[in-house]
Amino acid sequence: MGEQPIFSTRAHIFQIDPTTKKNWLPTSKHAVTVSYFFDSTRNVYRIISLDGAKAVINSTITPNMNFTKTSQKFGQWADSRANTVYGLGFSCESHLSKFAEKFAEFKEAARLAKEKSHEKMELTSTPSQESTSCPPQSPLTPESVNGTEDERVAAGTPQPAEARAEPSHNALPFSHSSSSIGKHLEAELAALKGNNAKLTAALLESTANVKQWKQQLSAYQEEAERLHKRVTELECVSGQTTTVKSEKTELNRTIEELEAALKAKEDELECLKAEVQSANQFRSQRDSLTRKLQQVERRNEALEVQLGELEQRVDANRQEREVFRQSLRSLLQLLDGKIFELTELRDALAKLLECS
Repeated sequence: MGEQPIFSTRAHIFQIDPTTKKNWLPTSKHAVTVSYFFDSTRNVYRIISLDGAKAVINSTITPNMNFTKTSQKFGQWADSRANTVYGLGFSCESHLSKFAEKFAEFKEAARLAKEKSHEKMELTSTPSQESTSCPPQSPLTPESVNGTEDERVAAGTPQPAEARAEPSHNALPFSHSSSSIGKHLEAELAALKGNNAKLTAALLESTANVKQWKQQLSAYQEEAERLHKRVTELECVSGQTTTVKSEKTELNRTIEELEAALKAKEDELECLKAEVQSANQFRSQRDSLTRKLQQVERRNEALEVQLGELEQRVDANRQEREVFRQSLRSLLQLLDGKIFELTELRDALAKLLECS
């Protein structure tokens, strides 16, 4: 294998939700190993993480990438090739800081490798442009090599002509040996075509052939197992046992912290279950009280109807009593008139009796 791990840590892996672009979706059930790999053949750095036989991260570091710390234990970066945003949750802030430092270091190394490859191709392309016997090789333009921009730079293809420099102090020795330059360019072009064919075949295999992708993942697993065995051998043979033991101690401490966090989560889950049970009891009590309240409301409605009827009856009785009082008043007035008339009649009769 051309790639070798140069730094490893453990973290929980997340990816941004492709629909909402806001929520995080966990891609690993537990903390897994996240490693930086260096491909010496392509001169590129990659971040790779495996969860069993599944590759949850396969991201090539480019100079335009940025790793952002969003909290004390969480960081993220965007991968335009994968069209996603990766997020890593660490057990402590120091692990996050170390991962961020390595990301910045390898990003700068990728930038320097890109510039170095660019300068190398400028030196090889400039004499071919100035030589009269060897015309510029059009197949060396970026349009002749398929793949992404970073893969073209990693494979050694030149950038567009506008970005090329003109190192005149290097052009003179090459002008005297145009034939050797042409052979060199042809050999380099063949190598670039071979690299381009390999990259294209690898891209087609990784996107269209799932079986070969699983085989590649199993190869990564075998390499990881071999590295673990190598670490074990180095523990027994080399004098770096203290460092390895400290790393083991740190890993054990991390495992203990995770187990304690898991136990706390389980206790919290038990508390939540108890709260859910009490909430169910409260819900049943609320339902019974709601039913009783509905019954009381229906009784109140019936009583209000009865009260309305009684008020109507009272109003009717009041009106009848008022009519009765008016009738009595009229009868009293009539009786007073009759009494007055009888009094006058008595007086008249009394006068008649006196006169007779």
